[in-house]
Amino acid sequence: MSERLRILIANEKRERLMLLADVLTQLGHEVIATETEVVEVAAATVRELPDIAIVGLGASAQHALDLIGEIVHEAACPVIALLSTNDPAYIQAAAKRGIFASVFHDNPDDLRDAIEIALRRFADYHNLQEAFARRASIEQAKGILMSRNGMTPDEAFASLRDSSRSSGTKLADVAAAVVGSHRLFGTGPTKSSNVPTD
Repeated sequence: MSERLRILIANEKRERLMLLADVLTQLGHEVIATETEVVEVAAATVRELPDIAIVGLGASAQHALDLIGEIVHEAACPVIALLSTNDPAYIQAAAKRGIFASVFHDNPDDLRDAIEIALRRFADYHNLQEAFARRASIEQAKGILMSRNGMTPDEAFASLRDSSRSSGTKLADVAAAVVGSHRLFGTGPTKSSNVPTD
């Protein structure tokens, strides 16, 4: 990777932080914060907005898990768990907290690979989240068209698709416009409510 990343590192052992900071600097990255305390890591994450965070496992697994939890809760960046020995139970617990990769020791090559893996998985995760959001928007737009115009699901989708093709606009953008206009103008009358009564 040629990109220079802004990295937050956390570990309850200060000496381990200094060693890791040296390795990351040699890899061409900038260490923007080093934290040992759980109560301080969230504030540092919000303040510094790191590109990636690396949390080392010190004497206490719970302390490291709490550090991961705070960073994941506050940050829009991937977290890597750094261990000195293989610990499957800890990796499983860290994965539940939201890590995107793990690495043993602080070997520069292994660390470089872990950073690349974490960044790719993080990008894939966001792409998946965006895909879910687009699908939800399309389903919501279909529901609006069905309610307002008395359409079937297939007819509503065809209407969105036709509008997308004729305007040269992405289907998700057409759906978002339908949802946005629905919110702006309210529910209004539906097709069935416009039918005259005797």
